[in-house]
Amino acid sequence: MKEFLVELTTTVPEGTDPAEVDRRRAAEAVRAGELAAGGHLVRLWRPVGELRSIGLWRADDEAGLYEKVLGTLPLWPWMSAVVTAVQSHPNDPGDADAAA
Repeated sequence: MKEFLVELTTTVPEGTDPAEVDRRRAAEAVRAGELAAGGHLVRLWRPVGELRSIGLWRADDEAGLYEKVLGTLPLWPWMSAVVTAVQSHPNDPGDADAAA
């Protein structure tokens, strides 16, 4: 699988019923757990003081990332995403662990 750094920002549409927001957020947590268990969501961070997330995600390709992974998130219709395909750097200290 290929890896992608994904920045997600969620903007709840004005006038949305708070109960719908709560329902989707709860479902989002469940789905994120499923995607993590399936190896698609590797890491997820929230920049300090911001309401967006930055994650390391895996998918077969970028189209699959959108269609089969991100597109399955309950909050996806309210999200904007910046996706960057990434690969290991020759100086990545994580590679040293894998070689040992």
